[in-house]
Amino acid sequence: MKKGKAFLGLLVVLALLCGLAYTAIFGLGEDKSGSLSSIDLGLDLAGGVSITYEVSGDENPSAEDMSDTIYKLQQRVSQYSTEAQVYQEGSNRINIEIPGVSDANTILEELGQPGNLYFIAQTDSEGNENYTFGITEQGTIGYILNKTIEELEADGSIVLEGEDVAAAEAGYQQNSVGTNEPVVELTFTDEGTQKFADATTAAYAAGESIGIYYDGEFISVPTVQAAITDGKAVITGESTYEDAASLASLIRIGGLKLQLTELRSNVVGAQLGSDAIRTSLIATAVGFALIALFMIIFFRLLGLSAVFALAYYCGLMVFLLSAFEMTLTLPGIAGIILSIGMAVDANVLVFARIKEEIATGNAVDHAIKSGYSKALSAILDGNITTLIVAAVLAIKGTGTIKGFAQTLALGIIVSMFTALVITRLISYIFFGLGLQSPVLYGKAKAVKVIDFIKMRKVAYLVSCAIIIAGFVFMGMNAGKGEGAFNYSLDFVGGTSTTVTFNENWTAAELDAEVVPKIEEVTGVKEVQVQTVTGTNEVIFKTTTLTVDQRSAMEEMLINDYGVSEDSIAAETISSTISSEMRTDAIIAVAIALVLMLIYIWIRFRDITLGAGAIIALAHDALVIITCYAITRLSVGSTFIAVILTIIGYSINDTIVTFDRIRENRDAHEKKSDRAELVNASVSQTLTRSLFTSITTFIMVLALYVFGVTDIRAFALPLMVGVVSGTYSSIFIASPLWYDLKGHFGKAKN
Repeated sequence: MKKGKAFLGLLVVLALLCGLAYTAIFGLGEDKSGSLSSIDLGLDLAGGVSITYEVSGDENPSAEDMSDTIYKLQQRVSQYSTEAQVYQEGSNRINIEIPGVSDANTILEELGQPGNLYFIAQTDSEGNENYTFGITEQGTIGYILNKTIEELEADGSIVLEGEDVAAAEAGYQQNSVGTNEPVVELTFTDEGTQKFADATTAAYAAGESIGIYYDGEFISVPTVQAAITDGKAVITGESTYEDAASLASLIRIGGLKLQLTELRSNVVGAQLGSDAIRTSLIATAVGFALIALFMIIFFRLLGLSAVFALAYYCGLMVFLLSAFEMTLTLPGIAGIILSIGMAVDANVLVFARIKEEIATGNAVDHAIKSGYSKALSAILDGNITTLIVAAVLAIKGTGTIKGFAQTLALGIIVSMFTALVITRLISYIFFGLGLQSPVLYGKAKAVKVIDFIKMRKVAYLVSCAIIIAGFVFMGMNAGKGEGAFNYSLDFVGGTSTTVTFNENWTAAELDAEVVPKIEEVTGVKEVQVQTVTGTNEVIFKTTTLTVDQRSAMEEMLINDYGVSEDSIAAETISSTISSEMRTDAIIAVAIALVLMLIYIWIRFRDITLGAGAIIALAHDALVIITCYAITRLSVGSTFIAVILTIIGYSINDTIVTFDRIRENRDAHEKKSDRAELVNASVSQTLTRSLFTSITTFIMVLALYVFGVTDIRAFALPLMVGVVSGTYSSIFIASPLWYDLKGHFGKAKN
């Protein structure tokens, strides 16, 4: 590249970076789209709408029906945000909290009346029409119900109800001309299958339709084209996939076992307060500055190229988070931290290779080209395995798990682009400007091979001791009646106390003054605070309070703040992470691990490498669990995010080492001694593992130092996980492969 072109290229790169920075900070157009301020934030960071429903006509619904209703509502409201929460309040109430929304009425209109869906035959037993086509009450053309629901129930014209529908999903099927058309696929319960078979048999014989009636209007009136006896049906006629998805969503919420009536709706404030956002931004800025300094010191001109690329990464992430309307929460921040670590990791991998090439005497331009070529497979393998985790969690996960997965996947894709395209382009620009001396790029020192195989048994014992200590602490905690872990409201539910104060309090004032008093008089360690916009109401959520604890809290509020007794209302609330959501998360992680094992087996042609990687991941997860057991940190939704973050981080680290093992094995025609192969490969990637860990640790440490209490409780186990992930990649994964290969078969020659 000539100097003139290189200089022009540098100007373009800087201009684009400035434009991206401006867009990220100030946004585009009047709506500020693409700016930091336009990113959708979760309930923990920005608040949203809180809606409370009450079960109609039943004060004591079964636990099974309540659980089923909550799970289906969770799936329904996820269209507004992956971070929406649904949980039980008292015996017959359900709360829905949707972040990033300020108009409760709009949500209520779109949700309609949950559990109010009917399948209605076109005519009754005497041949009278149950519905006709004409002008509706809204003045539009459509189907009109000729009788009341009660009359239809009495004469048997309601052939199925919403609870007979097991599932409703949008999809595609081929039509008569061979093109795909959007459809709604219905699956019925066992009882619903028989009802639908009888209804469609009668309707098909008479050439009639079965109308689907929800919340006061017909949402679909499909003609029955055959008797359907297998419990599966398809509704055609939707013009777009979005229309089909909307209809499927309405059928799902109308198919709740329980009918719900709106009790109240409020706009609530952030759970963590504005300080959480401010301190997170400060931590990000400090962390970025420290990483930039670290990269420039150790990688010189290459490090400066990486700093530019990371700046592009930050700007692109802000723009895309806003453009894709992703909801950012504390777990989402974990996904971004991980992807920043992986962006740095990809750069470190390439730079290490470039320095190796320069050390062998290659010219700088050749070293840059060769370095990217040799590092590509490790970068792709490490990122693809993490993307597998993100993809499975996005498909199978719910709530915060899905939000974490989406943020992580976006971050990985952006990090690969900036590392492989932006950094490379800037490196060539610097070279084209005449900065061609090898001194500016660095030269790799001779690698001192360390005997990791000899140390492996000591490493195994250290790991076992740490993990056993975790189980011991769990047992001791449980024996003292405190529970093996300090479960948060997210997992075990608790008590929600709504207080109407005589004056308006901010979240910061409540955290500083009222919360410590509640903790003192009740003895609880976790108090979540939500203010209700436009009122003096405040919602305090705690672990389950006894009668004495409730009385102590009420007495304190009355005596210290002049609150009247009838302005205090307490209700028991369920966990926001339901058993179904936990099951979905476990299944998703299990599927992801199996897919990673298969991917590693195919790519490395050795299933024992995959087994070693999976065992190392289990090791890291257990170390994190030990951290929570010993420190008694609150185990909530961020706990799941921490575990998933470290799994993604650790597998990426391990894959890089395995990639070097594969390369060295192939380069030596697969005849090298297995112990020598492991020792040489781990030693060659040791510096890169440590550098990546340091940069990721710096970012998390900044969050811990500058963050509010909740963010510190989130950052601490992440730091432990980064150390554990690095340790397992160096001392556990590859030595385990050595032992597994020796036990199950000789190394391939």
